[in-house]
Amino acid sequence: MPNIKSAIKRAKTSEKSRLRNAREKSQLKTLRKGLLTAAAGAEAPKTMDAYRAFCSGLDKAVKHGIIKKNNATRRKARAAALLRKATAK
Repeated sequence: MPNIKSAIKRAKTSEKSRLRNAREKSQLKTLRKGLLTAAAGAEAPKTMDAYRAFCSGLDKAVKHGIIKKNNATRRKARAAALLRKATAK
């Protein structure tokens, strides 16, 4: 346990950040899972909505510093490839 006042404050803010980051990452996983299930169902409008929601979630995570920009770009590219593959069927 920290003894210095600033270290105590930092421990509190670190814990808040950790919980927020975990919540946001969990939300991204949920959005990705929704995209995968929509793509498996091959319903174009539903898949497109899931793709938009996933990309929006990624952009927000980058804005808040949860994930890095290139990580989000890579995930979007993979999701777009999945979308193209699903709509080609």
